[in-house]
Amino acid sequence: MIAVTVLIVDLVISITSIIIVKQQSTRYLKDTAALYINRINHDFDYMNHYMGWTLANDETLNMMNAYNFNSIEFLESNESLRSKFTELQKNYGQEFNFFYYLKNHSYFLNCAPLSVTYTDYMELKKKIMSFIDDTEVYEKFYSKWTPVLVNGKYYVINIVPYYNRYLIGMISADNLIRPLREINLGANGYASLVNDQGTVLTSPVSNNGRPVSRDEGSSLLMQQRTTISSEFLGTTFSARMVIQFGAFEKIMIAQLLIVLLFFIVTSSLFVIMVFFNKRVLGQIQSFAENLARINEESQPADYKSSKIIELEQANSQFKELVEQVKIFKIAMYEQELEKQRIQLDYMKQQIKPHFFLNCLTSIYSMAQIQSYQEIEDMAMTTSKYFRYLFQNGENFVPLEHEIEHVQMYLEIQKQRYQDAFSYYVELPEKAKNVKIPPLVLQTFIENSIKYAISRENEVQIRITVKRCLLADDIKATQIQLSDTGPGFPPEVLEKLEAGLPLDQTKGTQIGIMNTLKRLEYLYYNLASINFANLPGGGASVTLLLPDLPEQTLEGESGQ
Repeated sequence: MIAVTVLIVDLVISITSIIIVKQQSTRYLKDTAALYINRINHDFDYMNHYMGWTLANDETLNMMNAYNFNSIEFLESNESLRSKFTELQKNYGQEFNFFYYLKNHSYFLNCAPLSVTYTDYMELKKKIMSFIDDTEVYEKFYSKWTPVLVNGKYYVINIVPYYNRYLIGMISADNLIRPLREINLGANGYASLVNDQGTVLTSPVSNNGRPVSRDEGSSLLMQQRTTISSEFLGTTFSARMVIQFGAFEKIMIAQLLIVLLFFIVTSSLFVIMVFFNKRVLGQIQSFAENLARINEESQPADYKSSKIIELEQANSQFKELVEQVKIFKIAMYEQELEKQRIQLDYMKQQIKPHFFLNCLTSIYSMAQIQSYQEIEDMAMTTSKYFRYLFQNGENFVPLEHEIEHVQMYLEIQKQRYQDAFSYYVELPEKAKNVKIPPLVLQTFIENSIKYAISRENEVQIRITVKRCLLADDIKATQIQLSDTGPGFPPEVLEKLEAGLPLDQTKGTQIGIMNTLKRLEYLYYNLASINFANLPGGGASVTLLLPDLPEQTLEGESGQ
Protein backbone atom coordinates (compact mmCIF):
# COMPACT_ATOMS: atom_id res chain seq x y z
CA MET A 1 0.00 0.00 0.00
CA ILE A 2 2.81 2.38 0.84
CA ALA A 3 4.57 1.59 -2.42
CA VAL A 4 1.41 2.10 -4.53
CA THR A 5 0.70 5.40 -2.76
CA VAL A 6 4.28 6.51 -3.37
CA LEU A 7 3.95 5.56 -7.04
CA ILE A 8 0.76 7.59 -7.55
CA VAL A 9 2.12 10.62 -5.71
CA ASP A 10 5.37 10.34 -7.63
CA LEU A 11 3.58 10.28 -11.00
CA VAL A 12 1.44 13.29 -10.11
CA ILE A 13 4.46 15.24 -8.95
CA SER A 14 6.41 14.26 -12.06
CA ILE A 15 3.68 15.36 -14.48
CA THR A 16 3.15 18.62 -12.60
CA SER A 17 6.90 19.25 -12.51
CA ILE A 18 7.23 18.65 -16.25
CA ILE A 19 4.45 21.11 -17.03
CA ILE A 20 5.81 23.77 -14.69
CA VAL A 21 9.39 23.40 -15.92
CA LYS A 22 8.29 23.59 -19.55
CA GLN A 23 6.30 26.75 -18.86
CA GLN A 24 9.16 28.35 -16.95
CA SER A 25 11.68 27.38 -19.63
CA THR A 26 9.48 28.82 -22.37
CA ARG A 27 8.93 32.05 -20.43
CA TYR A 28 12.64 32.38 -19.69
CA LEU A 29 13.59 31.84 -23.33
CA LYS A 30 10.98 34.34 -24.48
CA ASP A 31 12.39 36.96 -22.12
CA THR A 32 15.96 36.19 -23.20
CA ALA A 33 15.08 36.34 -26.89
CA ALA A 34 13.17 39.59 -26.37
CA LEU A 35 16.18 41.20 -24.69
CA TYR A 36 18.46 40.16 -27.55
CA ILE A 37 16.00 41.21 -30.28
CA ASN A 38 15.54 44.61 -28.62
CA ARG A 39 19.28 45.09 -28.53
CA ILE A 40 19.64 44.15 -32.23
CA ASN A 41 16.77 46.47 -33.13
CA HIS A 42 18.52 49.28 -31.28
CA ASP A 43 21.83 48.48 -33.03
CA PHE A 44 20.19 48.37 -36.47
CA ASP A 45 18.41 51.65 -35.83
CA TYR A 46 21.59 53.36 -34.69
CA MET A 47 23.59 52.07 -37.68
CA ASN A 48 20.90 53.26 -40.08
CA HIS A 49 20.97 56.69 -38.47
CA TYR A 50 24.76 56.82 -38.41
CA MET A 51 25.14 55.85 -42.07
CA GLY A 52 22.41 58.30 -43.15
CA TRP A 53 23.93 61.13 -41.13
CA THR A 54 27.41 60.38 -42.51
CA LEU A 55 26.14 60.51 -46.11
CA ALA A 56 24.23 63.73 -45.60
CA ASN A 57 26.53 65.72 -43.30
CA ASP A 58 30.07 64.32 -43.36
CA GLU A 59 32.28 65.95 -46.00
CA THR A 60 34.47 62.88 -46.26
CA LEU A 61 32.41 61.17 -48.97
CA ASN A 62 31.95 64.53 -50.78
CA MET A 63 35.72 64.87 -50.96
CA MET A 64 36.11 61.31 -52.17
CA ASN A 65 33.41 61.84 -54.79
CA ALA A 66 35.04 65.07 -55.96
CA TYR A 67 38.59 63.79 -56.41
CA ASN A 68 40.17 60.93 -58.28
CA PHE A 69 40.70 57.83 -56.12
CA ASN A 70 44.47 58.05 -56.67
CA SER A 71 44.72 61.61 -55.33
CA ILE A 72 46.02 62.54 -51.88
CA GLU A 73 42.68 64.14 -50.98
CA PHE A 74 40.85 60.93 -51.80
CA LEU A 75 43.26 58.77 -49.85
CA GLU A 76 43.13 61.03 -46.77
CA SER A 77 39.32 61.10 -46.86
CA ASN A 78 39.22 57.34 -47.31
CA GLU A 79 41.45 56.89 -44.26
CA SER A 80 39.24 59.20 -42.18
CA LEU A 81 36.10 57.31 -43.23
CA ARG A 82 37.73 53.98 -42.47
CA SER A 83 38.74 55.20 -39.00
CA LYS A 84 35.16 56.21 -38.17
CA PHE A 85 33.59 52.93 -39.26
CA THR A 86 36.34 50.87 -37.63
CA GLU A 87 35.42 52.53 -34.34
CA LEU A 88 31.73 51.81 -35.07
CA GLN A 89 32.62 48.18 -35.74
CA LYS A 90 34.48 47.95 -32.43
CA ASN A 91 31.42 49.19 -30.57
CA TYR A 92 28.95 46.78 -32.18
CA GLY A 93 31.09 43.74 -32.93
CA GLN A 94 33.57 42.53 -35.51
CA GLU A 95 30.80 40.52 -37.18
CA PHE A 96 29.42 43.71 -38.77
CA ASN A 97 30.95 44.78 -42.11
CA PHE A 98 30.65 48.22 -43.71
CA PHE A 99 31.19 49.26 -47.37
CA TYR A 100 30.83 52.39 -49.47
CA TYR A 101 30.09 52.78 -53.19
CA LEU A 102 30.79 55.88 -55.32
CA LYS A 103 28.67 55.53 -58.40
CA ASN A 104 30.48 58.32 -60.32
CA HIS A 105 33.77 56.44 -60.03
CA SER A 106 32.18 52.95 -59.99
CA TYR A 107 34.31 52.50 -56.86
CA PHE A 108 33.29 49.88 -54.22
CA LEU A 109 35.37 49.21 -51.11
CA ASN A 110 35.04 48.21 -47.49
CA CYS A 111 35.43 50.97 -44.87
CA ALA A 112 36.06 48.63 -41.89
CA PRO A 113 37.96 45.35 -41.42
CA LEU A 114 36.34 42.40 -43.20
CA SER A 115 35.09 39.22 -41.51
CA VAL A 116 34.13 37.43 -44.77
CA THR A 117 36.15 35.47 -47.28
CA TYR A 118 37.41 37.12 -50.42
CA THR A 119 35.17 34.93 -52.58
CA ASP A 120 32.09 35.98 -50.62
CA TYR A 121 33.27 39.59 -50.75
CA MET A 122 33.50 39.61 -54.56
CA GLU A 123 30.09 37.94 -54.88
CA LEU A 124 28.57 40.46 -52.40
CA LYS A 125 30.10 43.29 -54.41
CA LYS A 126 28.37 42.11 -57.60
CA LYS A 127 25.02 41.67 -55.89
CA ILE A 128 25.13 45.02 -54.08
CA MET A 129 26.07 46.89 -57.26
CA SER A 130 23.21 45.18 -59.05
CA PHE A 131 20.82 46.23 -56.25
CA ILE A 132 22.08 49.80 -56.49
CA ASP A 133 21.39 49.90 -60.22
CA ASP A 134 17.80 48.96 -59.39
CA THR A 135 15.62 52.06 -59.34
CA GLU A 136 13.69 50.71 -56.35
CA VAL A 137 16.76 50.35 -54.14
CA TYR A 138 15.52 53.05 -51.74
CA GLU A 139 12.23 51.27 -51.17
CA LYS A 140 13.76 47.81 -50.82
CA PHE A 141 16.82 48.42 -48.65
CA TYR A 142 16.87 51.81 -46.92
CA SER A 143 16.26 51.38 -43.18
CA LYS A 144 15.34 47.77 -43.88
CA TRP A 145 17.83 45.00 -43.22
CA THR A 146 17.24 42.36 -45.86
CA PRO A 147 18.64 38.80 -46.25
CA VAL A 148 20.72 38.07 -49.34
CA LEU A 149 21.96 34.64 -50.47
CA VAL A 150 25.66 34.62 -51.39
CA ASN A 151 27.45 31.39 -52.35
CA GLY A 152 24.89 29.30 -50.49
CA LYS A 153 25.12 31.44 -47.34
CA TYR A 154 22.74 34.16 -46.19
CA TYR A 155 23.86 37.67 -45.25
CA VAL A 156 21.69 40.48 -43.91
CA ILE A 157 22.42 43.82 -45.61
CA ASN A 158 21.16 47.40 -45.49
CA ILE A 159 21.88 49.88 -48.31
CA VAL A 160 21.64 53.60 -47.47
CA PRO A 161 21.64 55.77 -50.66
CA TYR A 162 22.31 59.50 -50.93
CA TYR A 163 22.44 60.89 -54.47
CA ASN A 164 25.25 59.00 -56.23
CA ARG A 165 26.97 57.57 -53.15
CA TYR A 166 25.98 54.69 -50.88
CA LEU A 167 26.88 53.15 -47.51
CA ILE A 168 26.20 49.47 -46.89
CA GLY A 169 26.01 47.57 -43.57
CA MET A 170 26.19 43.79 -43.52
CA ILE A 171 26.31 40.81 -41.13
CA SER A 172 26.02 37.09 -41.76
CA ALA A 173 22.81 35.41 -40.61
CA ASP A 174 24.78 32.85 -38.57
CA ASN A 175 26.66 35.58 -36.69
CA LEU A 176 23.43 37.43 -36.01
CA ILE A 177 21.77 34.37 -34.46
CA ARG A 178 24.89 33.10 -32.67
CA PRO A 179 24.09 34.58 -29.17
CA LEU A 180 20.74 32.78 -29.20
CA ARG A 181 22.48 29.51 -30.05
CA GLU A 182 24.52 29.83 -26.87
CA ILE A 183 21.35 29.44 -24.79
CA ASN A 184 20.63 25.92 -23.56
CA LEU A 185 17.70 24.75 -25.71
CA GLY A 186 18.16 21.07 -24.98
CA ALA A 187 20.21 18.41 -26.71
CA ASN A 188 18.21 18.69 -29.98
CA GLY A 189 16.98 22.28 -29.69
CA TYR A 190 18.18 24.99 -32.04
CA ALA A 191 17.79 28.67 -32.97
CA SER A 192 17.49 30.02 -36.51
CA LEU A 193 16.51 33.01 -38.65
CA VAL A 194 13.48 32.60 -40.91
CA ASN A 195 12.30 35.01 -43.64
CA ASP A 196 8.72 35.95 -44.52
CA GLN A 197 8.34 32.89 -46.78
CA GLY A 198 9.45 30.50 -43.98
CA THR A 199 12.89 29.86 -45.47
CA VAL A 200 15.57 29.11 -42.89
CA LEU A 201 18.41 31.61 -43.37
CA THR A 202 20.97 30.08 -40.96
CA SER A 203 22.99 26.89 -40.93
CA PRO A 204 20.86 23.93 -39.76
CA VAL A 205 22.77 23.12 -36.55
CA SER A 206 21.20 22.01 -33.25
CA ASN A 207 22.28 23.17 -29.78
CA ASN A 208 24.61 20.15 -29.39
CA GLY A 209 26.20 20.70 -32.82
CA ARG A 210 24.22 17.96 -34.60
CA PRO A 211 23.09 18.90 -38.14
CA VAL A 212 19.33 19.37 -38.52
CA SER A 213 17.74 18.62 -41.88
CA ARG A 214 15.46 21.19 -43.48
CA ASP A 215 12.47 18.84 -43.22
CA GLU A 216 13.13 18.15 -39.56
CA GLY A 217 13.52 21.83 -38.89
CA SER A 218 10.27 22.64 -40.64
CA SER A 219 8.37 19.97 -38.75
CA LEU A 220 9.78 21.13 -35.45
CA LEU A 221 8.77 24.70 -36.19
CA MET A 222 5.17 23.55 -36.28
CA GLN A 223 5.30 22.53 -32.62
CA GLN A 224 3.92 25.77 -31.18
CA ARG A 225 4.20 24.65 -27.58
CA THR A 226 8.00 24.41 -27.71
CA THR A 227 8.66 27.00 -30.43
CA ILE A 228 9.35 30.67 -29.73
CA SER A 229 9.20 33.29 -32.48
CA SER A 230 10.50 36.85 -32.11
CA GLU A 231 10.19 39.58 -34.76
CA PHE A 232 12.88 42.10 -35.67
CA LEU A 233 11.66 45.65 -36.36
CA GLY A 234 12.09 46.96 -39.88
CA THR A 235 13.29 43.63 -41.30
CA THR A 236 11.92 40.83 -43.44
CA PHE A 237 12.99 38.00 -41.14
CA SER A 238 12.45 36.78 -37.57
CA ALA A 239 14.20 34.62 -34.97
CA ARG A 240 12.82 31.27 -33.90
CA MET A 241 13.95 28.97 -31.11
CA VAL A 242 12.87 25.34 -30.78
CA ILE A 243 13.06 23.73 -27.32
CA GLN A 244 13.81 20.03 -27.42
CA PHE A 245 14.50 18.94 -23.83
CA GLY A 246 14.56 15.17 -24.21
CA ALA A 247 14.75 14.75 -20.44
CA PHE A 248 11.09 15.74 -20.08
CA GLU A 249 9.97 12.70 -22.03
CA LYS A 250 12.24 10.39 -20.02
CA ILE A 251 11.17 11.52 -16.55
CA MET A 252 8.12 9.23 -16.46
CA ILE A 253 10.20 6.17 -17.25
CA ALA A 254 12.77 7.24 -14.68
CA GLN A 255 10.07 7.58 -12.02
CA LEU A 256 8.78 4.07 -12.72
CA LEU A 257 12.30 2.71 -12.42
CA ILE A 258 12.70 4.58 -9.13
CA VAL A 259 9.56 2.96 -7.72
CA LEU A 260 10.74 -0.46 -8.85
CA LEU A 261 14.07 0.24 -7.21
CA PHE A 262 12.16 1.26 -4.08
CA PHE A 263 10.54 -2.19 -3.93
CA ILE A 264 13.88 -3.93 -4.40
CA VAL A 265 15.66 -1.78 -1.80
CA THR A 266 12.83 -2.17 0.73
CA SER A 267 12.89 -5.94 0.45
CA SER A 268 16.67 -6.05 0.66
CA LEU A 269 16.71 -3.78 3.70
CA PHE A 270 14.18 -5.97 5.48
CA VAL A 271 16.31 -9.08 4.94
CA ILE A 272 19.46 -7.22 5.97
CA MET A 273 17.84 -5.84 9.14
CA VAL A 274 16.71 -9.30 10.24
CA PHE A 275 20.18 -10.69 9.65
CA PHE A 276 21.86 -7.69 11.28
CA ASN A 277 19.63 -7.89 14.35
CA LYS A 278 20.39 -11.56 14.85
CA ARG A 279 24.08 -11.67 14.03
CA VAL A 280 25.32 -8.19 15.07
CA LEU A 281 22.99 -6.21 17.32
CA GLY A 282 22.44 -9.12 19.69
CA GLN A 283 26.16 -9.67 20.06
CA ILE A 284 26.84 -5.97 20.58
CA GLN A 285 24.10 -5.73 23.21
CA SER A 286 25.63 -8.65 25.11
CA PHE A 287 29.05 -7.03 24.90
CA ALA A 288 27.65 -3.72 26.17
CA GLU A 289 26.03 -5.42 29.15
CA ASN A 290 29.36 -7.04 29.95
CA LEU A 291 31.07 -3.63 29.94
CA ALA A 292 28.32 -2.13 32.10
CA ARG A 293 29.20 -4.56 34.89
CA ILE A 294 32.75 -3.26 35.06
CA ASN A 295 33.74 -0.93 37.90
CA GLU A 296 37.02 0.45 39.10
CA GLU A 297 37.73 -2.48 41.39
CA SER A 298 36.85 -5.37 39.06
CA GLN A 299 38.19 -6.80 35.85
CA PRO A 300 35.97 -7.11 32.76
CA ALA A 301 34.60 -10.59 32.29
CA ASP A 302 36.01 -12.54 29.41
CA TYR A 303 33.74 -12.20 26.39
CA LYS A 304 34.25 -14.61 23.56
CA SER A 305 32.21 -14.86 20.41
CA SER A 306 32.73 -17.26 17.57
CA LYS A 307 30.79 -14.94 15.26
CA ILE A 308 32.32 -11.46 15.73
CA ILE A 309 36.11 -11.45 16.05
CA GLU A 310 36.22 -7.67 16.39
CA LEU A 311 34.29 -7.80 19.68
CA GLU A 312 36.80 -10.27 21.06
CA GLN A 313 39.62 -7.91 20.07
CA ALA A 314 37.77 -4.94 21.61
CA ASN A 315 37.29 -6.87 24.86
CA SER A 316 40.99 -7.72 25.00
CA GLN A 317 42.01 -4.13 24.33
CA PHE A 318 39.57 -2.88 26.97
CA LYS A 319 41.09 -5.19 29.57
CA GLU A 320 44.53 -3.80 28.73
CA LEU A 321 43.13 -0.28 29.00
CA VAL A 322 41.80 -0.98 32.53
CA GLU A 323 45.24 -2.26 33.54
CA GLN A 324 46.92 0.83 32.10
CA VAL A 325 44.48 3.10 33.92
CA LYS A 326 45.32 1.45 37.23
CA ILE A 327 49.04 1.73 36.54
CA PHE A 328 48.54 5.40 35.62
CA LYS A 329 46.66 6.05 38.88
CA ILE A 330 49.47 4.48 40.87
CA ALA A 331 52.04 6.60 39.00
CA MET A 332 50.02 9.75 39.66
CA TYR A 333 49.78 8.87 43.34
CA GLU A 334 53.52 8.31 43.58
CA GLN A 335 54.14 11.55 41.69
CA GLU A 336 51.99 13.44 44.17
CA LEU A 337 53.95 11.92 47.06
CA GLU A 338 57.18 12.95 45.35
CA LYS A 339 55.81 16.47 44.94
CA GLN A 340 54.95 16.71 48.64
CA ARG A 341 58.38 15.36 49.59
CA ILE A 342 60.08 17.96 47.40
CA GLN A 343 58.01 20.73 48.96
CA LEU A 344 58.99 19.53 52.46
CA ASP A 345 62.64 19.44 51.48
CA TYR A 346 62.25 22.91 50.02
CA MET A 347 60.80 24.29 53.25
CA LYS A 348 63.56 22.64 55.24
CA GLN A 349 66.15 24.30 53.07
CA GLN A 350 64.60 27.69 53.71
CA ILE A 351 64.97 27.38 57.51
CA LYS A 352 68.68 27.78 57.79
CA PRO A 353 69.80 27.96 61.42
CA HIS A 354 73.12 29.59 60.62
CA PHE A 355 71.34 32.51 58.95
CA PHE A 356 69.15 32.98 62.01
CA LEU A 357 72.23 32.80 64.26
CA ASN A 358 74.03 35.33 62.06
CA CYS A 359 71.10 37.73 62.50
CA LEU A 360 71.23 37.34 66.29
CA THR A 361 75.00 37.79 66.27
CA SER A 362 74.62 41.02 64.25
CA ILE A 363 72.05 42.34 66.73
CA TYR A 364 74.39 41.43 69.65
CA SER A 365 77.27 43.30 68.02
CA MET A 366 75.07 46.37 67.53
CA ALA A 367 74.05 46.20 71.20
CA GLN A 368 77.70 46.19 72.27
CA ILE A 369 78.31 49.45 70.46
CA GLN A 370 74.91 50.79 71.58
CA SER A 371 73.52 51.26 68.03
CA TYR A 372 69.97 51.23 69.22
CA GLN A 373 68.33 52.50 66.03
CA GLU A 374 70.18 49.88 63.96
CA ILE A 375 69.10 47.22 66.50
CA GLU A 376 65.47 48.27 66.07
CA ASP A 377 65.71 48.20 62.27
CA MET A 378 67.55 44.86 62.25
CA ALA A 379 65.13 43.23 64.70
CA MET A 380 62.05 44.47 62.79
CA THR A 381 63.42 43.40 59.41
CA THR A 382 64.44 39.98 60.75
CA SER A 383 61.02 39.55 62.38
CA LYS A 384 59.20 40.36 59.13
CA TYR A 385 61.50 38.09 57.16
CA PHE A 386 60.92 35.02 59.32
CA ARG A 387 57.21 35.74 59.72
CA TYR A 388 56.83 35.65 55.90
CA LEU A 389 59.00 32.53 55.76
CA PHE A 390 57.11 30.54 58.40
CA GLN A 391 53.54 31.74 57.88
CA ASN A 392 53.36 31.44 54.08
CA GLY A 393 51.65 28.12 53.26
CA GLU A 394 50.26 29.02 49.84
CA ASN A 395 51.59 27.90 46.46
CA PHE A 396 51.07 31.32 44.86
CA VAL A 397 51.51 34.84 46.29
CA PRO A 398 51.44 38.32 44.71
CA LEU A 399 54.76 39.24 43.10
CA GLU A 400 54.78 42.45 45.12
CA HIS A 401 54.94 40.46 48.41
CA GLU A 402 57.71 38.23 47.08
CA ILE A 403 59.77 41.26 46.06
CA GLU A 404 59.28 42.82 49.51
CA HIS A 405 60.50 39.58 51.11
CA VAL A 406 63.60 39.60 48.90
CA GLN A 407 64.26 43.24 49.81
CA MET A 408 64.02 42.39 53.54
CA TYR A 409 66.55 39.62 53.02
CA LEU A 410 68.89 42.00 51.17
CA GLU A 411 68.52 44.62 53.92
CA ILE A 412 69.49 42.03 56.54
CA GLN A 413 72.56 41.08 54.49
CA LYS A 414 73.54 44.74 54.07
CA GLN A 415 73.74 44.98 57.87
CA ARG A 416 76.25 42.16 57.69
CA TYR A 417 78.25 43.09 54.59
CA GLN A 418 77.82 46.90 54.85
CA ASP A 419 78.89 48.42 51.51
CA ALA A 420 79.93 45.16 49.83
CA PHE A 421 76.91 45.21 47.50
CA SER A 422 74.01 47.34 46.32
CA TYR A 423 70.73 46.25 44.79
CA TYR A 424 68.12 47.68 42.39
CA VAL A 425 64.52 46.50 41.88
CA GLU A 426 62.40 47.40 38.83
CA LEU A 427 58.76 46.34 39.34
CA PRO A 428 56.11 47.84 37.00
CA GLU A 429 52.76 48.71 38.54
CA LYS A 430 50.88 46.27 36.25
CA ALA A 431 53.04 43.35 37.46
CA LYS A 432 52.59 43.82 41.21
CA ASN A 433 49.51 41.60 41.52
CA VAL A 434 50.82 38.78 39.31
CA LYS A 435 50.76 35.49 41.25
CA ILE A 436 54.02 33.49 41.46
CA PRO A 437 55.22 30.67 43.75
CA PRO A 438 56.63 32.01 47.05
CA LEU A 439 60.37 32.00 47.85
CA VAL A 440 61.32 31.23 44.22
CA LEU A 441 63.42 34.41 43.90
CA GLN A 442 64.96 33.86 47.35
CA THR A 443 67.00 30.87 46.13
CA PHE A 444 68.74 32.79 43.35
CA ILE A 445 69.31 35.92 45.48
CA GLU A 446 70.95 33.76 48.15
CA ASN A 447 73.31 32.35 45.49
CA SER A 448 74.27 35.89 44.46
CA ILE A 449 75.02 36.82 48.10
CA LYS A 450 76.94 33.59 48.66
CA TYR A 451 79.07 33.44 45.52
CA ALA A 452 79.18 36.98 44.10
CA ILE A 453 80.00 39.20 47.12
CA SER A 454 83.66 39.87 47.88
CA ARG A 455 85.49 42.49 49.91
CA GLU A 456 87.37 43.83 46.88
CA ASN A 457 84.64 45.33 44.65
CA GLU A 458 81.06 46.40 45.25
CA VAL A 459 78.66 43.91 43.66
CA GLN A 460 75.48 45.16 42.01
CA ILE A 461 72.39 42.95 42.25
CA ARG A 462 69.53 43.79 39.91
CA ILE A 463 65.93 42.47 39.78
CA THR A 464 63.98 43.45 36.66
CA VAL A 465 60.33 42.50 36.03
CA LYS A 466 58.54 42.80 32.67
CA ARG A 467 55.17 41.72 31.27
CA CYS A 468 55.22 40.02 27.85
CA LEU A 469 53.25 37.84 25.43
CA LEU A 470 54.10 34.25 24.50
CA ALA A 471 52.84 32.23 21.54
CA ASP A 472 49.05 32.06 21.12
CA ASP A 473 48.76 35.44 22.93
CA ILE A 474 49.46 33.89 26.35
CA LYS A 475 50.38 36.57 28.89
CA ALA A 476 53.52 35.96 30.94
CA THR A 477 55.90 37.59 33.42
CA GLN A 478 59.64 37.79 32.80
CA ILE A 479 61.84 38.15 35.92
CA GLN A 480 65.59 38.66 35.46
CA LEU A 481 67.99 38.43 38.42
CA SER A 482 71.59 39.39 37.73
CA ASP A 483 74.75 40.31 39.59
CA THR A 484 78.23 41.53 38.72
CA GLY A 485 80.06 38.70 40.46
CA PRO A 486 82.23 35.97 38.93
CA GLY A 487 79.25 34.16 37.33
CA PHE A 488 78.42 30.46 37.19
CA PRO A 489 81.29 27.94 37.05
CA PRO A 490 81.50 26.49 33.49
CA GLU A 491 80.65 22.92 34.55
CA VAL A 492 77.58 24.10 36.55
CA LEU A 493 76.36 26.38 33.75
CA GLU A 494 76.75 23.56 31.21
CA LYS A 495 74.54 21.26 33.30
CA LEU A 496 71.93 23.97 33.91
CA GLU A 497 71.68 24.81 30.20
CA ALA A 498 71.36 21.10 29.31
CA GLY A 499 68.68 20.53 31.98
CA LEU A 500 70.85 18.00 33.85
CA PRO A 501 70.65 17.62 37.66
CA LEU A 502 73.38 19.25 39.77
CA ASP A 503 75.52 17.42 42.29
CA GLN A 504 73.77 17.58 45.70
CA THR A 505 75.86 15.03 47.59
CA LYS A 506 77.57 17.75 49.63
CA GLY A 507 74.30 19.41 50.59
CA THR A 508 74.80 22.32 48.14
CA GLN A 509 72.77 23.41 45.09
CA ILE A 510 69.68 21.79 46.61
CA GLY A 511 67.71 25.05 46.45
CA ILE A 512 68.13 25.44 42.69
CA MET A 513 67.06 21.87 41.92
CA ASN A 514 64.05 22.10 44.27
CA THR A 515 63.01 25.38 42.67
CA LEU A 516 63.20 23.87 39.18
CA LYS A 517 61.02 20.93 40.24
CA ARG A 518 58.49 23.22 41.95
CA LEU A 519 58.11 25.30 38.80
CA GLU A 520 57.81 22.15 36.71
CA TYR A 521 54.90 20.84 38.84
CA LEU A 522 53.15 24.16 39.49
CA TYR A 523 53.28 25.38 35.85
CA TYR A 524 52.75 22.00 34.15
CA ASN A 525 56.09 22.28 32.31
CA LEU A 526 55.05 25.65 30.78
CA ALA A 527 57.53 27.80 32.75
CA SER A 528 61.13 28.21 31.58
CA ILE A 529 64.39 29.32 33.28
CA ASN A 530 67.46 30.54 31.42
CA PHE A 531 70.90 30.54 33.10
CA ALA A 532 73.72 32.57 31.58
CA ASN A 533 76.95 34.42 32.31
CA LEU A 534 76.91 38.10 31.31
CA PRO A 535 79.50 39.34 28.78
CA GLY A 536 80.91 41.89 31.21
CA GLY A 537 81.02 39.40 34.07
CA GLY A 538 78.37 38.17 36.44
CA ALA A 539 75.53 35.66 36.47
CA SER A 540 72.01 36.06 35.08
CA VAL A 541 68.88 34.01 35.76
CA THR A 542 65.78 34.73 33.66
CA LEU A 543 62.42 33.24 34.67
CA LEU A 544 59.55 33.20 32.17
CA LEU A 545 56.32 32.40 34.05
CA PRO A 546 53.04 32.21 32.06
CA ASP A 547 49.82 33.41 33.67
CA LEU A 548 47.80 30.44 34.91
CA PRO A 549 43.98 30.46 34.87
CA GLU A 550 42.29 31.80 37.99
CA GLN A 551 40.72 28.42 38.81
CA THR A 552 44.18 26.82 38.67
CA LEU A 553 45.65 29.41 41.03
CA GLU A 554 42.75 29.04 43.42
CA GLY A 555 43.02 25.22 43.33
CA GLU A 556 46.74 25.30 43.99
CA SER A 557 46.35 27.80 46.84
CA GLY A 558 43.71 25.62 48.49
CA GLN A 559 45.86 22.49 48.57
